[in-house]
Amino acid sequence: MSDKWMLAELPAFTESGLLNIVIETPKGSRNKFGFDPTINAMRLKHVLPEGMLFPFDFGFIPSTQADDSDPIDVLVLLDAPAISGCVVEARLIGVIEAEQRSKDGAWERNDRLLAVATHARTHEHVHSLDDLRENLPAEIETFFQNYNRLDGGDFRVTGRGDRAAAQRAVEKAKA
Repeated sequence: MSDKWMLAELPAFTESGLLNIVIETPKGSRNKFGFDPTINAMRLKHVLPEGMLFPFDFGFIPSTQADDSDPIDVLVLLDAPAISGCVVEARLIGVIEAEQRSKDGAWERNDRLLAVATHARTHEHVHSLDDLRENLPAEIETFFQNYNRLDGGDFRVTGRGDRAAAQRAVEKAKA
């Protein structure tokens, strides 16, 4: 680790095997924040289109690098919004496998992992995608499709994976 404490350099997993997740954008926010490691702070990246709100806390798994060269994206189910920059301990429950069109027009893999915060009361019973309300995964997929479409981008879902598939994605992406 460098002389400065960096959120992006935290270990992906806690000593107990749970995930460390850095929250960037809180549930219910139109403002999309992203961690900027050059200043070790959250930066406002852009504002979502009118009527679009993040359905759950959105963040990243530190010490990982996904196919899009960013840390792995994660939606965290928690009872109330966390604050930007907060580190939340969570367990994986699955993955929405997806592709997003990059700036050069090519499609690149950009999955969204789903996790439950260990302190969540409302979702404490959720240990897999099958434990979620029946339509919730489709609603999450639709959020990302609509948000990207309204923002001038493309996002397509290619499948869903279980907790083991999400775990493999994290292991593959550990920096």
